[in-house]
Amino acid sequence: MGRRLAASAVTLLGVAFIVVALGRLLPGDPARVIAGLQASEREVDRIRDQLGLDQSLFTQFGVFLGQLVQGDMGVSARTGAPVVSEILARLPFTVELAVLGTTLGAVLGILLGVTAATHRGRWPDHVLSSLAVMGVSTPVYWLGLLLIIVFSVNLQWLPAAGAENLSSLILPTFTLGVFSVALVSRMTRANMLEVLGQDYVRAAEAKGVGDRVVVYKHALRNAFIPVLTVIGLQFGNLLGGAVLTESVFGWPGIGRLLVDSIFSRDLPMVQGIVFTYAVMFIVVNIITDLLYTVVDPRVRLYD
Repeated sequence: MGRRLAASAVTLLGVAFIVVALGRLLPGDPARVIAGLQASEREVDRIRDQLGLDQSLFTQFGVFLGQLVQGDMGVSARTGAPVVSEILARLPFTVELAVLGTTLGAVLGILLGVTAATHRGRWPDHVLSSLAVMGVSTPVYWLGLLLIIVFSVNLQWLPAAGAENLSSLILPTFTLGVFSVALVSRMTRANMLEVLGQDYVRAAEAKGVGDRVVVYKHALRNAFIPVLTVIGLQFGNLLGGAVLTESVFGWPGIGRLLVDSIFSRDLPMVQGIVFTYAVMFIVVNIITDLLYTVVDPRVRLYD
């Protein structure tokens, strides 16, 4: 675990350097874009100095790391508010979507995957496998727009945008969860088919153990480690995938904030959000590794 934490720290340093380099990679002059076309050169120079764009890349990197140690990511060039406070205000909305989407993908994906595996070669397997391929292949933004047209515009059952009540969660959660359901079900099916052919499963069946116990207690538990890996990765992916979903549904998370900040060339906000995504993804991966020992006590994490 010590080596894993050290590798995570090195990864975060690399991400921090890339984040700082964003200011040089963006087309045009960020200071000019923020100040506006009618701004004077003095105003542009002031903003450039405020953002540190007149300093060398390594100097900016050192300043950025120093601010991170103090829990500071700078000030938004668009709103003038601290970047950390704006991210913390929006972060719960993004995490909420990611948790619900991951939960939907895990529960429904495992059930569908087990059903497909236990009906191998029969019509439930063919139908569920086809639906899984469709789910993996469907673009998130297209599915979101389709759901809005059907359930918000035509049927008027659910709100099309915003986060006013619990019903506002249904469409974006389903949009995010479809890909997870499809991916988890495919992984569950593949691992279940491998485990169901093992000798200990056949021995349990020969002893007269019930089918439900054999499938869920013996087979699924031993096939769950790869599935857990996919679920953990999907949670991290949903945090990033929420960018499109939040934009489509007008969800007030950090994904939508990132899009708005990119269009307005709010460099400090873009840097803060990208770094926050990296931190969350690494934390999720570490938690997933720790859960391996809970699912299977034979797994040990060594330094």
